[in-house]
Amino acid sequence: MSQQAVERALGRLVTDPAFRRRFYREPERASLELGLDLSAGELEALQRVPCLALAELAARLDDRLRRLSLPDEPATDD
Repeated sequence: MSQQAVERALGRLVTDPAFRRRFYREPERASLELGLDLSAGELEALQRVPCLALAELAARLDDRLRRLSLPDEPATDD
């Protein structure tokens, strides 16, 4: 519904591997849990961004910009 929510979602998709995995399994639920008010169209558009592309971008980021992945939360996407 807002550009701010879309930008926040994109930021989390790039920097947070656990959120990225949850989003691609259950986008609506993952977004609601984060407090993102995204329309159905926005959710669909975000799902069209290849998960692998987001993971590859995340791997290129400085570690200080990424969220820590705990040992039971591998950073690689399935």
